[in-house]
Amino acid sequence: MSILRIEQPDDDAGFKDWQYVHNLIIPTHQLSLDDVRERAGRNILEVAYRDDVLVGCTTVRPPTDDTATATVIARVLPGHRGQGLGRRLYERGLRRARELGARAIETVVLTSNTDGLRFAERHGFVEVERYVLPGETIPWSTLRLA
Repeated sequence: MSILRIEQPDDDAGFKDWQYVHNLIIPTHQLSLDDVRERAGRNILEVAYRDDVLVGCTTVRPPTDDTATATVIARVLPGHRGQGLGRRLYERGLRRARELGARAIETVVLTSNTDGLRFAERHGFVEVERYVLPGETIPWSTLRLA
């Protein structure tokens, strides 16, 4: 039986694993290692391993405004999808966001990531906004948990 290990990276090796998953799944918005370190200072980043194999990562952006809206993002590498890992990562992120006081939960998905959009919709998210970041051509979708 394999073991899913999820941990918050605290060194460059963990940050590089998080960066790898992010950059593979979001090829239009590549992050440097410095970008990842900066994000780790304001968000909760986690990396997931099945046994010792990297399988995914998560981001929880804590609630920061009057609406107490947090953002929860779960990413699973293509070769590991369809095995319940995304659900486990998402549920963990959702629990963490609620512990931080979130009253509303959103996620963001690159619209070319059809697997990610389907996952979000299957888990009760509804699109509330679509936008293109400066310098990019593929839209992003902000989805809110209904």
